[in-house]
Amino acid sequence: MTSHEHLEDPRNARVKVWMNGRLVPRDEAVVSIFDSGFLMGDGVWEGLRVHGGRVPFLDRHLDRLEENARALALDLRWTRDGIREAIAETLRANAMDDGVHMRLMVTRGRKTTPFQGTSVNVGGPTRILLAEFKRPPASLYETGLKLATIAIRRGRPDVQDPAWNSHSKLNCVAASIAAERAGGDEGLMLDPHGFVATCNSTHFFIVRRGALVTSTGRYCLRGVTREVVLELARAAGIPTQERDFSLTEVYGAQEAFCTGTYAGLIPVRSVDGRDYALPGPITARLRSLYDARARDPEA
Repeated sequence: MTSHEHLEDPRNARVKVWMNGRLVPRDEAVVSIFDSGFLMGDGVWEGLRVHGGRVPFLDRHLDRLEENARALALDLRWTRDGIREAIAETLRANAMDDGVHMRLMVTRGRKTTPFQGTSVNVGGPTRILLAEFKRPPASLYETGLKLATIAIRRGRPDVQDPAWNSHSKLNCVAASIAAERAGGDEGLMLDPHGFVATCNSTHFFIVRRGALVTSTGRYCLRGVTREVVLELARAAGIPTQERDFSLTEVYGAQEAFCTGTYAGLIPVRSVDGRDYALPGPITARLRSLYDARARDPEA
């Protein structure tokens, strides 16, 4: 079981994908072999969830998208209003209202020849919205995730900034493979100093003596769900700590969970063979608060 475990839905075979202003059948949603995303992993993306016909926390996602694009000098050529219109158009075309996951992707577009430099880019960015009927099974929350600490580290921002939600995810792919080989559902990744950073596709929290603890965030993506959960915990009077902590504190924690846009809060049942009770009371409380917040029309 993984953090993106989902039930198969036959409707996905017929979904239409938004590509550069056109809706095309899924099987025809293709890009050139000269596209920057394919050749170089040169692009940025956001995972979005749909509840009741709307995307919660959309402005936060777009803030991150725009920040990453600016850092990479990638001209999105896509306004926020344009993105909102594309989302609405995609949902209408596929009769989608709930239980939907979307991947918003922008690459630097087509190149005239395989080369890293942007001087050979022509025609502007490739912009895509892929929506799928995708819902986590109840068993994901009942069973929880099994994490394995792996040797692959999160990098420093002067090498490749881990805050970038870029198409170049090889570090996380390698981490996922290492976790699978170690018998884990997700890989728990350390930072360059040996402190806990994040998981390969989710953010990681522990509960120690009634306090919620997570990393400093220096070596991980600026997670939207992570941010919302911290806000909800503070509002509920749960002490929160964003700090360095080692595996020793993980092994001695009373609860652990992961967060992500797709599945929200997912309990962790074990880390490196150290088991946690399911469901933990603080994990269960925060999951309930998050689910309510995500379905709030004002979110």
